[in-house]
Amino acid sequence: MANLKLSFDEYIPLRDIVFKTLREAIVTGELKPGERLMEIKLANEMGVSRTPVREAIRKLEQEGLVYLTARKGAEVAPINAKDLKEVLEIRKALEGLACQMACQNAKEEDIRTLQSINEEIGKAIELGDIEQIARLDAKFHDQICICSSNSQLIRILSRLKEHIYRYRLEYIADIKNKNTIIEDHERIIQDIVKKNEKAVKKDIEHHIEIQEKYILNSLGA
Repeated sequence: MANLKLSFDEYIPLRDIVFKTLREAIVTGELKPGERLMEIKLANEMGVSRTPVREAIRKLEQEGLVYLTARKGAEVAPINAKDLKEVLEIRKALEGLACQMACQNAKEEDIRTLQSINEEIGKAIELGDIEQIARLDAKFHDQICICSSNSQLIRILSRLKEHIYRYRLEYIADIKNKNTIIEDHERIIQDIVKKNEKAVKKDIEHHIEIQEKYILNSLGA
């Protein structure tokens, strides 16, 4: 079982704190796919009653991060090929649109932010920090959405964040030459600078398809 610690906030209901803690543990891989979530054990570990744990698990089930079965109870949802393909199909369509809109709306400071994040990824690769690479990669793609200046698009993509992060972590841990992440990002940045909507759509789709290929291979293994 993961070592789960709550960060209490007097303004946030306890059930929401428990939910955020468990969700973070799932998407970062601290709680593994298939791992059982036993209410009593989790409640004792986090120093709370079973009620907020039960409520958090139900909410995680609604997000597709937890499965409830009659015999085993609650388990962390597995990473499988079907879910991967469905999530990444949506991601390709939405991020392709976000990149095209970024070509139209990105400002110089936005480009500098993207370049700065990509440089940070390079440093994290040198250190071999997989979780930091994944966090910065997520930050890079979030920044592209911000560059789109479309609040509805940003909101829709944010709902996929947890699922995307799980797959991203698998990919980054598996890929041998992690510098290809930086190279892909640099191409995308240059496409946005040149306002080349056709090229940026092609490059972001290729970037996501490579992730899908690596993860599918990993699942097959």
